[in-house]
Amino acid sequence: MSQARLISAIGTPLTEEECLHVEGLKAHLEDQFQHGIEGLLVGGSMGQMQVLDDQTYRDLIRESVELATGKAEILVGAGDTAYTRTRQRIEYINQFQVDGVAVLAPFMWKFGQSELIDYYRALADVARAPLYLYDLPQVTGTKLEWETMFELARHPNIAGAKCSDKFDWTRQLIEQVDERGLHFRVIMAQPHLLDILVHFGFRDHLDGMWAWAPHWSKAIVMHTEAGEHGQALAYQRDLSALQRLLIQYGTDCFTVLMNERGIPGEFGARPRAKMTEQQRQQLLNEPLANRLLQPVITSQ
Repeated sequence: MSQARLISAIGTPLTEEECLHVEGLKAHLEDQFQHGIEGLLVGGSMGQMQVLDDQTYRDLIRESVELATGKAEILVGAGDTAYTRTRQRIEYINQFQVDGVAVLAPFMWKFGQSELIDYYRALADVARAPLYLYDLPQVTGTKLEWETMFELARHPNIAGAKCSDKFDWTRQLIEQVDERGLHFRVIMAQPHLLDILVHFGFRDHLDGMWAWAPHWSKAIVMHTEAGEHGQALAYQRDLSALQRLLIQYGTDCFTVLMNERGIPGEFGARPRAKMTEQQRQQLLNEPLANRLLQPVITSQ
């Protein structure tokens, strides 16, 4: 049995009217389950929670819980611009049996660390499920400092953090958590280092790249744990190159590639620009895109 756990930050497939594309969501989640993904982050930054209207967000949570219960760990994104909006999201999530609520730092106005401690404590008091700090300073512009996390770890309903900052920072966080004897789960987001991190025993990995290519991601884990490092490296290189493809072609390439893999819907909200037919064909002619569309045989 694999020691590493992959948690996919899934996308949110939308209709032309930007309502939830239910069939697209079903296909997206089934793709994750078929390839052995152990957990889901629903409505995270990959799922564009902050740009969904309230009804679409509620539909996303309800449908995802119904589809994933008993099949995967379920984390739900709830971080909004300030306390009241985030609390309202958590109060809705409280209706469901989920494994955790992931909360970004407020991203419109900037707050000090003591204010963030008050913010997270108050939300953890409201949440029925364990609360996870969601550290994404590249997007929010706010960095959760180590001492802030250590203080928040004392709250009985704050279970850990999803860390998307540089690896050296997260590595030191893990070491200090261990040294202090804190029960605080650190979930890493380092898609370019997955093979190395699995090899050295880091357990929890959460990223949107697993949602793009669950078959490649799981193959990296399985080959690494089997000591087949050459095979793992080949998949790791393709996974890293896939992110560069996103930079080259823009965010709509996620929609194009998901659709080609049999997962319908638009994985982006307005004003996202759609690719032209020429750009689409150019993308699909990329050798990497062709490899992505080929199956990978993995054993569970």
